[in-house]
Amino acid sequence: MSFLPFFLQTANASGASGAAAGTAAGAGMVTFLPLILIFLIMYFLMIRPQNKKQKETQKMLEALKKGDKVITIGGIHGTVSNVKDDTVTLKVDDNCHVEFNRSAIASVVNPKPLVVETEKGDKKNKDSKADSSSEKTGDTKDKKDE
Repeated sequence: MSFLPFFLQTANASGASGAAAGTAAGAGMVTFLPLILIFLIMYFLMIRPQNKKQKETQKMLEALKKGDKVITIGGIHGTVSNVKDDTVTLKVDDNCHVEFNRSAIASVVNPKPLVVETEKGDKKNKDSKADSSSEKTGDTKDKKDE
């Protein structure tokens, strides 16, 4: 895009009367308004989400520890067996250890919580203490009602 028309417009406005100069300067700013709007839209739709994703990835890579199940950018599934400054050693099979750069780790796989069926047929998380405490209070209320 050429800025020459904008400068010519302001140069012509300086030689014109005061009222005409004010409208010409305002018209010059109006031409930049779409560019400013396009930049703002690009920032909120492209740049900001990318920066947020990059920060989350960096936190994930810094939090890697031994025993984490990970997937590399090449699609290799493995368990972290050793963590160094810039590299991570993955145990892929019983006798197969592969060393990768930290940046090659795409994601950490979180195992799903263990679900156990109760006697009533309800499903609950085995690790959840809040569910078991609420069921205990519910059982005591049922016994009081009888």
